[in-house]
Amino acid sequence: MDRRLRMSITETARLVGCSRSAVVSIHAKWINDGDTSSRRQSVGRPCIIKEKGHQRLSRLVMQNRRQTVAQLTAQYNAGPSASVLEHTVQRTQLDMGLRSRRPIRVPLLTKRHRQLRLQWAWEHRDLAMDEWKRVAWSDES
Repeated sequence: MDRRLRMSITETARLVGCSRSAVVSIHAKWINDGDTSSRRQSVGRPCIIKEKGHQRLSRLVMQNRRQTVAQLTAQYNAGPSASVLEHTVQRTQLDMGLRSRRPIRVPLLTKRHRQLRLQWAWEHRDLAMDEWKRVAWSDES
């Protein structure tokens, strides 16, 4: 856009924070192709678990949320798809947003606890209203 506004190559490079040669090559690509996006595909090995595999894996996870990665991998490999390693299943789960959590055991509230909480709330019910009044009066002055 800066080149269209007749800014110099040096000014554009300084504004964008890259070299002059990069500005020249991208501008030439824009003029010739009308596009500056790279046609190059992603680097690295292709993913073994494709979209259908993601769906299948999430279904297996939802069937039993407490199973380990080893058990999940064994179930996944028992199906028709290619066999994968535990590390692949674990990484795929993380990519899908399925994180593991340990259930926290908390003591349940007893009837006595509920009575004490209710009593405390009744004793302090006017405190909140007094606090609101104090804040409202301080805002007006």
